[in-house]
Amino acid sequence: MTADRQEPVRPETSRFDPATADLRWQSTWDERQTFRADDTSPRPRSYVLEMFPYPSGRIHIGHVRNYTMGDVLARYKRMRGFEVLHPMGWDAFGMPAENAAMEKGVHPGGWTRANIANMKAQLKRLGFALDWSRELATCEPEYYGHEQALFLDLYAAGLVTRKESTVNWDPVDMTVLANEQVIDGRGWRSGALVEKRKLSQWFLKITEFADELLEGLSGLDKWPEKVRTMQENWIGKSQGLQFCFKPVAPLTEDIEVYSTRPDTLFGASFIAIAADHPIAQAIAKDSPEAENFIAKCKQGGTTAAELETAEKLGFDTGLKVVHPLDESWELPVYIANFVLMDYGTGAVFGCPAHDQRDIDFARKYGLPVTRVVADGDKTDPVFEGNEAYTGPGKLVNSRFLDGMDVTAAKAAVIARAEAEGWGEGKTVWRLRDWGVSRQRYWGTPIPFIHCEICGVVPVPKKHLPVVLPEDVTFDVPGNPLDRHPTWKHVDCPQCGHAARRETDTLDTFVDSSWYFLRFASQPGDAPFDAEAIRKWLPVEQYIGGIEHAILHLLYARFWTRALARIGKVEVKEPFASLFTQGMVTHETYERRNPENGQPVYFSPHEVERTADGATLKADGAPVEIGRVIKMSKSKKNVVDPDEIVAKYGADAIRWFMLSDSPPERDLPWSEAGIEGCWRFVQRLWRLFGAADAAASGDDLTLRRKTHQTVHAVAQDIEALGFNKAVARIYELTGATEKAAPSTDRTAAIRTLLLLVAPMMPHLAEEAYATFGEGLVADAAWPEVDPALLVDDEVTVAVQVKGKLRDTLTVAKGTAREELERLALASDKVQRALDGAEVKKVIVVPDRLVNLVA
Repeated sequence: MTADRQEPVRPETSRFDPATADLRWQSTWDERQTFRADDTSPRPRSYVLEMFPYPSGRIHIGHVRNYTMGDVLARYKRMRGFEVLHPMGWDAFGMPAENAAMEKGVHPGGWTRANIANMKAQLKRLGFALDWSRELATCEPEYYGHEQALFLDLYAAGLVTRKESTVNWDPVDMTVLANEQVIDGRGWRSGALVEKRKLSQWFLKITEFADELLEGLSGLDKWPEKVRTMQENWIGKSQGLQFCFKPVAPLTEDIEVYSTRPDTLFGASFIAIAADHPIAQAIAKDSPEAENFIAKCKQGGTTAAELETAEKLGFDTGLKVVHPLDESWELPVYIANFVLMDYGTGAVFGCPAHDQRDIDFARKYGLPVTRVVADGDKTDPVFEGNEAYTGPGKLVNSRFLDGMDVTAAKAAVIARAEAEGWGEGKTVWRLRDWGVSRQRYWGTPIPFIHCEICGVVPVPKKHLPVVLPEDVTFDVPGNPLDRHPTWKHVDCPQCGHAARRETDTLDTFVDSSWYFLRFASQPGDAPFDAEAIRKWLPVEQYIGGIEHAILHLLYARFWTRALARIGKVEVKEPFASLFTQGMVTHETYERRNPENGQPVYFSPHEVERTADGATLKADGAPVEIGRVIKMSKSKKNVVDPDEIVAKYGADAIRWFMLSDSPPERDLPWSEAGIEGCWRFVQRLWRLFGAADAAASGDDLTLRRKTHQTVHAVAQDIEALGFNKAVARIYELTGATEKAAPSTDRTAAIRTLLLLVAPMMPHLAEEAYATFGEGLVADAAWPEVDPALLVDDEVTVAVQVKGKLRDTLTVAKGTAREELERLALASDKVQRALDGAEVKKVIVVPDRLVNLVA
């Protein structure tokens, strides 16, 4: 500690003052580099990581909960003798920075770096045990240059390809939009009708890993079952039949389909083809109506998930095809807005009775709906109602399939198709190759050059990183890289002729698919060192929101496996254990705008909250208290961590985040709750001041309680059951406060200090400093005497006629006869018997004596 810094105060002489203590110990940790991970340490390793944040400008309460959980585990692991890697960085590329550039006239880089500085300061004020020496930001060339090198390695291995893909195109902003940026068919910013366009896009071949990504889930037994199920469904392995419907003149081409439900073929009602299907395009050349319908389809979504919720629309082409199981049966062909050319074959057959999408379509266009799977005793071919039956059952109205269950019927149809040569059983995947092209500035430049002579040429690694130009403007819609006067103009590295750079940038999910590797190893001349990765990976505990269950986690798993395939790393699964924490919630405060009836929201600091309701401080008039929901800037129900830290200190907010709610559940924020945590901080401070080194005498009951608590809290922290650990600490605190002075009470106080050190590090350091034993951050976790984990005494209930009348505290294993004697000797029992004769005595050793009179 530096000489000019105020010394800690003794607990018995004052209240705990977080305003000075927090800064004192945060500065001490920084100066001593207390939490810097040592790659050469002989100690066992533990890599604890929370999903790194996007630098939006402010840390919110949800971040605080996430990082507090990881911090407690990291500090605990240090106390247990582990060399801990607990880093922090910034997922710094993305659209919000470009939006700020357009709206505020700032550069995305300047906006992002200013936000990073602000958020880093906020995190430091919370006292997190982070290794800031490994801090990284994905927007810096020192990071994304290595990402470009890895991308080229994957390209060389055949895992990167370039092909045409349908995208959402905003014709005003002249950019590709993500599906969530298309609202009612219009661009979220420009309001222009969105078009579907085919553009050449870069793809990572994640489909080559579909099987092993699926199989790998079985080994992730420390992941939530819900997350594994979501990934399994997203990968979507299915077995079905790929076959063709033969054309009826004037149609001349077969229509190929794939179906996971070939058992329902006798319920077929129509064929639907995508707007981009070659047959649809051919029809549109001669039919203005078809052309207009296809144009309308292009204003809709581009993913299967989005089309599930859209209105089902179709255009009757007038064409027909032949049913493969009955040559006399013809089916109409529709162009439909819910079929995508990029999924499967771009055509489906509709069985309305057993698919909700199909029945919606069939009812709209008056098509037949025939039951072919029995719903209990419902076997009538005429299907009533508008809700499809998708459950199990026996096949009905299906000729040779009648009486079979669904599985047997599928196999029977596939067998007949293969025997007769009109179809083939096939395994397909819902997973699609990962399109990583983005027509934006603020992202990693894709390291390729387009040459009219040589084609698409990789940038030589010696020319990496390909750095984004700083001199760009956002006053004109579109990608600034496309219109930059010099940046994109380069010579071809193969032939030397004039060429141009790729102006697309990488999807930001690429940045977050390998950052955990760079945290573990940061050489200047390579993305990472393989030996360092072998020592640190996999991440022992990864913590983040359930909203990342699919894309980020799946892409990170793919990226790691892809790097393993090309020999860059040995590990195949990046995260050994995954925890998805709940959100922090808060009630909302609102009034209705009298002009339009829309809600106007107010933030908590604008409102005076009482037991009777809430009023707006500005005018004293009532505001409506709304639902308790996830904190949201749009609803203004957010709480600024800085204000809470300034008022109560970092330890009180950390303790609140760990208390009450199980960490996987949502945590409702309350001012009363944080005030209660603040009072407990002061209560502990007073107790720490009561540690009397001169006290004498034993308290075996408190000693046993202390050791049992140490053991249980350790188990709770390792299981991330922080609320349980908090409850046990409250219990030991109460027992210690009530105990008389003794050597065991003094030991219990010192033990409590160590137990709360991972959770309330500033308070613990301030108290520990008075012992003169160094930093509590470097202290060991308390030792446990196994003999004290077993209770020597038990409490036995004594009942008379089934009602509890007394309890006995006795040695464990006390004989039946002695328990009976002690029960009958009890004054309370004798009063309850009131002279009645005891006819029977039931004894359950160590638990119960029941007297029957």
